[in-house]
Amino acid sequence: MKKLLCVALGAALSLSLLAACSGGSATTPAPETTTPAEETTPVESAGTQTAAFTTVEEGKLHMSTNAAFPPYEMTTDDGGFEGIDVEVAQAIAEKLGLELVVDDMGFDAALTAVQTGQSDIAMAGITVTPEREEVMDFSDSYATGVQVVIVKEDSPIQTVDDLANADMIGCQAATTGYIYCSDTPENGGYGEDHVTAYENGALAVMALVNGQVDAVVIDNEPAKSFVEQNEGLKILDTEFAVEDYAIGFAKGNTALRDAVNAALSELIADGTVQSIVDKYITAE
Repeated sequence: MKKLLCVALGAALSLSLLAACSGGSATTPAPETTTPAEETTPVESAGTQTAAFTTVEEGKLHMSTNAAFPPYEMTTDDGGFEGIDVEVAQAIAEKLGLELVVDDMGFDAALTAVQTGQSDIAMAGITVTPEREEVMDFSDSYATGVQVVIVKEDSPIQTVDDLANADMIGCQAATTGYIYCSDTPENGGYGEDHVTAYENGALAVMALVNGQVDAVVIDNEPAKSFVEQNEGLKILDTEFAVEDYAIGFAKGNTALRDAVNAALSELIADGTVQSIVDKYITAE
């Protein structure tokens, strides 16, 4: 299954590549548990601009994530973190003169953390939706994700259309895959009674292996990793959905959002983002 990943700033800049998972080495150490205190700190942003950011901890950029989404974010053997999102966030933090702190939690909790001021940014393969835009602000898109379907090799489900015949579909809770699938049939979904939400994608795939669900809807890159790790599974050739990824911020935190967008623009222009992507995803 081929994956289209676009690194972008708005609609102006786009880099595309066909992809498959590969290893990476850079990590961000797991942070010690702290009680964050909200600070407004003047920080030199990308280029020569200066802005006053509202951060949960002075001099640091807290990123909430769900580190079970390879190759975007995942844990290392020594308890640290690595992945595309982690390294892009690290590069942004350096541009802004901040220290990156990665806070690992459930996907839904990662979104809530930034909304409630417990983290500065959320990066976890987050798709921009109208519902999320009501409660969060977002950066320019930096990647395009493809949702796919995992089934057993002998499954009668051979196309996306066949999902309508599935008794139960597994998805990661609070993701767009879950939102799409649990919607009503009139809106293109399959209904909540035919969808089970799991804390992370790995648990959803394990439910498929154990026969508790008939299919799993998830992003293409982690899907490839899960299929490699579990014999007897495959990814359907048909894409389920294509969607943009962006960085989430607290609603109204425009100073930080604008500075991150400026840093992201520079990192795309100088090839840093592309080099990070190439560490984890190689063309087939």
